[in-house]
This record gives sequence, structure tokens and C-alpha cells, in this order.
Amino acid sequence: MGALGGWEIILIVIAVLVIFGPKRLPEMGSSLGRAIREFKNAGKEIQKDIAQTMNDNSSDINSKKDA
Repeated sequence: MGALGGWEIILIVIAVLVIFGPKRLPEMGSSLGRAIREFKNAGKEIQKDIAQTMNDNSSDINSKKDA
């Protein structure tokens, strides 16, 4: 099981063109791009929330030590 070769990629492209047609491919590409962008933004937002929670918790711990 290796990477896809040239013939396999050509065959996949031809199959996609036959199934969906050339008119729907740009629409599908833009939809896929939007979905990937939203997924990345959600991941960044989750990372930001985690970092903020960690910072809040560490500041709470430090304030309890000082008290």
C-alpha cells in the first residue's frame, strides 16, 4: 500500500468528471474550501479557549499561593 501513482489519479479524476460533470466541480471545490476553512477556524478557537483556561487556572493557583 503506497502512495497513489499517476494512472490512479487520472482514473479518479475521470471518474469524478463522469459522476459529477464539469459544471458541478467548481461548486464542490468552493464548498470543500469553505468547510476546510471553518474546520481550521474552529480548531484555532478551541486552542485559544484551552490556552485562556490554562492561563486563568495558573493565575488562580498563583493568587491562592500568595494568600
